[in-house]
Amino acid sequence: MRRLAARAWYDSLAPRELGGHELQLLQGGGEYFPALTDCIAQAREAVFLETYIFHDDESGRRVADALLQAAQRGVRVHVVVDGFGTPRLEGGLGRLRSTAGIHVQVFRPVTARFAFDRARLRRMHRKLAVIDGQTAFVGGINILDDLQDPNHGRLSEPRLDFAVRVRGPLVANVHLAMQRLWWELSVVNQPVRTLLNARKDWQRMVKPLLEQLVSDVTPTGQSRASLVFRDNFRFRRAIEREYLRAIGRARREVLIANSYFVPGRRLRRALLAASARGVRVRLLLQGRAEYLLPRYAEQAMYDEMLIGGVQIVEYQRSFLHAKVAVIDDRATVGSSNLDPFSLLLAREANLFVDDAKFAAQLREQLEDAINQGGRKIELHRHRQRSLLVRMLNSVAYGVLRIGVAISGAAGRY
Repeated sequence: MRRLAARAWYDSLAPRELGGHELQLLQGGGEYFPALTDCIAQAREAVFLETYIFHDDESGRRVADALLQAAQRGVRVHVVVDGFGTPRLEGGLGRLRSTAGIHVQVFRPVTARFAFDRARLRRMHRKLAVIDGQTAFVGGINILDDLQDPNHGRLSEPRLDFAVRVRGPLVANVHLAMQRLWWELSVVNQPVRTLLNARKDWQRMVKPLLEQLVSDVTPTGQSRASLVFRDNFRFRRAIEREYLRAIGRARREVLIANSYFVPGRRLRRALLAASARGVRVRLLLQGRAEYLLPRYAEQAMYDEMLIGGVQIVEYQRSFLHAKVAVIDDRATVGSSNLDPFSLLLAREANLFVDDAKFAAQLREQLEDAINQGGRKIELHRHRQRSLLVRMLNSVAYGVLRIGVAISGAAGRY
C-alpha cells in the first residue's frame, strides 16, 4: 500500500493507460451484487459507493445490509446518490442515513420535479465503488434489482447490464475521483455560515480527507486499462474522444451495446466511416421502450445508419441498460450512454480495456444477447413504419435537440 501525495488531490484525472490489472467482467446484478457485497463484508477501513439509483428492493436492501454491517465493524461508509435518480431516501437507504458511521450525500437534490434547465440536466450518473482502497467496481449497474424497474414494476426477464471488478493501479484513480466528489459535496451541502467560518482554516476541512486517501496500486494482473471520466470542467468530451479514437483505429469490428443511442455528428460519421472501410459495425440497442422520448429519437437515426451499412439489432428480451463496446481487441464498460445527456452533461465513468481476452469475453456475452433476445432491423421494414411513428420520431428528435440547445452545446453536437 502507498499513500497518495497530497498534491494528487489537485492533479488531473486525465486518462492514462496502465498495466497490471486483474479484471473480472460481471453481467447483471446476479453477478455484480454478490461480488460487491462479499467485498464489503471483508472491508476493514472504508467503503465508498456512488450510484444514480439506490432502489428499495431486494438487491438494494442486500447492499444496504452489507453497508450497515460494515459500519457496525467500525468501517467508514460514504454513499453518494443522485437527487433525480434517487429522489427519496427511504427503506434501506433511509436506514443508512440514520446510522452512525455511515455518511450519505445527495448530488443536486431535486426540489421542483418538472423544472427544465441546464443545471437540472447535470446529473451524477456514475456507478462506482471502492473498498479499502484495494478493489474497485466500475460499470453501469445501479443499486437496483435485475427484475425490478422503478417505472415498469416487475420484469419477466433480467435487465441486461455489465460492471467490472478491478484490482491494480487504477483503483487509486477511482478512489481519488470518488474522494474528490465527496469533498465537493461536503462543501456544497454545508450551510453558508459554516463555510464562512471555515474559510480561514480551509485545510481543516480538506486535510482529514487527504489523510484517509490510501490506495493499493500493486500490479495484480496482466490487463492494460484506462479509466475515463466525464465532467463539466476538465473532461467534458473525454469519453466521446476515447470512442472516436477507438472507432477510428478499428480494422475488424465495432460492436456497441448502448441503452440510449443518440450520438452527435462526429460519432455518427466515425461509425459510418468505419463501415465504409470494411469494418463490421453493429449496434445492440433498446427494443423495449423504457422511456419513450429517447426511444423515438433513437429511431430517427436508423435510416442514416442502415444506409451506411451499420447493422442494428434491438434487444427484445428485457430492458437493455448496458453501456459497453467491443472494438477489435479493446473493450469499454461504464456508465455513459451515447446520447447528449451523458456525453455533454452528466458525470460519467468508463473503463477502457486493452486486453483481447477480456474483449472476447464481453463479445461472447453480447453475441449471446443478440442471438437469444435480438431482432435485426432491416432498412426496408424500418421505412414501412406508420406515419404516426415517423411523426413521433421527428418530434422526439426535435425535443432532444432543444435539450442540447439548453445545455449550450448545440453547435458542438
